[in-house]
Amino acid sequence: MKIYPILFKLVFKPMDAELAHKIGLKGIQLLRASKLTPVARKFLLPDALLRTEAMGLTFPSPFGIAAGFDKEGSCINALGDLGFGHVEIGTVTAQGQPGNPKPRLFRLVEDLAVINRMGFNNEGAAKVGPRLAAARADFETEFSFSSSARPIIGVNIGKTKVVELEDAAEDYRISTMTLAPQADYMVVNVSSPNTPGLRSLQSVETLRPLLQTVQEAAVLAEPNRHVPLLVKIAPDLADDEILEIADLAVELGLDGIIATNTTIARDGLGLQSDAQKVSEIGAGGLSGAPLKNRSLEVLRLLKEHVGEKLTLVSVGGVTTAGDVKERLDAGATLVQGYTAFLYEGPLWAARINRELKKLLK
Repeated sequence: MKIYPILFKLVFKPMDAELAHKIGLKGIQLLRASKLTPVARKFLLPDALLRTEAMGLTFPSPFGIAAGFDKEGSCINALGDLGFGHVEIGTVTAQGQPGNPKPRLFRLVEDLAVINRMGFNNEGAAKVGPRLAAARADFETEFSFSSSARPIIGVNIGKTKVVELEDAAEDYRISTMTLAPQADYMVVNVSSPNTPGLRSLQSVETLRPLLQTVQEAAVLAEPNRHVPLLVKIAPDLADDEILEIADLAVELGLDGIIATNTTIARDGLGLQSDAQKVSEIGAGGLSGAPLKNRSLEVLRLLKEHVGEKLTLVSVGGVTTAGDVKERLDAGATLVQGYTAFLYEGPLWAARINRELKKLLK
């Protein structure tokens, strides 16, 4: 019998969603600090069968935690201990900012979904950078004598809210210069619905110079190491817009695309939650199980169009090992989850890795 669903129902479900998230982060950090960590790691780390090569990096598992869970790099090592093959932190902005007014995180329990309008709340690149460096050093020390590959650290960057859209490229450049030396890979987030105007940067005309600026900054920041660069796109783009971004990514020599971010849609998702409740929650990006079909659709569209030219990272509606296998079969090299973590609990990644190993055999 799973204990966490009972804990969720009795403790976390009645609680404000953002407060519950903070308590969850603290619990993961405490687990990391406990003496149980070395013992637990033996049972929670992915099997060697799941090792995955992508973008010149070795991932211990194709399954990782998406950006949004650990916004500021406060529990990277703890998440690695839980079995995630990669930990993508962020979204981090060049300047620290508080994000949007609260409440800004809402559960749709009947749909295993979440609506958020967090607004890139984080302390800024300069404060996050040292945490990344420390986490990476810890991983390299802990796994130096291990047959297991260390978890990979990704950094998702976005635009500071007070920065005008015409100055976005410079804002992303600052974050890149600060964080690329500590990152295993970087992600340009232009697809969150919670920063005004951000999604307009997905148009090829504005996206091209922004991505070129980030590429140049990554080389300057880390001249002796290639830092893979990906762009994260929204599920609400039309198919032809997705293909235009894919062509641009290939043209510029990007390493990959992450598909997809949260959706602003409410209709057509088959939501089981009370319609009035959803309406009262209001604006924000919806993530979780209802996003599954569109996310998978975008993945297949991209794979058919770009083949092996880009690494495709699939995220959106991933809950089970079967979901991960379905994404891999559809052309993803890596798969991410986040929302289901809130409903499945701390053993979620280890359970997916264990079941995925059986499926792959």
